[in-house]
Amino acid sequence: MFGNRRKALLVSAALVGGAMLMTACQNSDATKDNGAGAAKGSSSSPGKAGDSGSSSGSSSAGSGKDTATGNGGSDKGTDDGAGSGTDTGNGGREQVEQSCGANDISWSTRSETQAGGYILVIAKAKPGITCYLPAGLPTVAFGSDGTQAGPAEQSVGEQIKLSGSTTAYAGVNPKSTDTDGGKELDSIIVAVGDNDPNPESLPVGTITVDKPIVTNWHTAPTDAVPFS
Repeated sequence: MFGNRRKALLVSAALVGGAMLMTACQNSDATKDNGAGAAKGSSSSPGKAGDSGSSSGSSSAGSGKDTATGNGGSDKGTDDGAGSGTDTGNGGREQVEQSCGANDISWSTRSETQAGGYILVIAKAKPGITCYLPAGLPTVAFGSDGTQAGPAEQSVGEQIKLSGSTTAYAGVNPKSTDTDGGKELDSIIVAVGDNDPNPESLPVGTITVDKPIVTNWHTAPTDAVPFS
């Protein structure tokens, strides 16, 4: 009987020991699982912090991109400025003044007695027109053969801006020689330069033409006397 009791104690001890061993294993596994979960959670936590940082960085980068778009708007302004500032270089554009043509001018003539007699050619811009007479001789021709007047002055004058009441004058001596002879004519042809496509015929009465001369354009009639 004592032996059976001892056997029962041993079996009980074995069962208790086995139960304790299983409990210990379960506790160890649970500890491992909890540790792994904690490690995973800890790893996830920095990951979230990193995600938050990345998101913030992305937002910041997005803000930078918007600023660049703003600069793009500045580029558009530059285009507009270039479109409006290419002539003067200061953002403005000046109106281009045109050169006078014969058809831009109201012409008239007057006979003068000074210097042996000459024809004063008078030029005004037509209403609403502003143009420039070049710094040079007017083109004055005579007769069907197109005899052209030479210079009465040694130097070239200044260009003249015709507008409103501003008047330009040129003096024409149709006969600069002292000899007899010449062509008898009653009109002259005037133009602004040799390439003027619209020359104007002006009546002047009967004149004798021989080696004619003409002055530059002047703003005072007394400066337009064609001395030989």
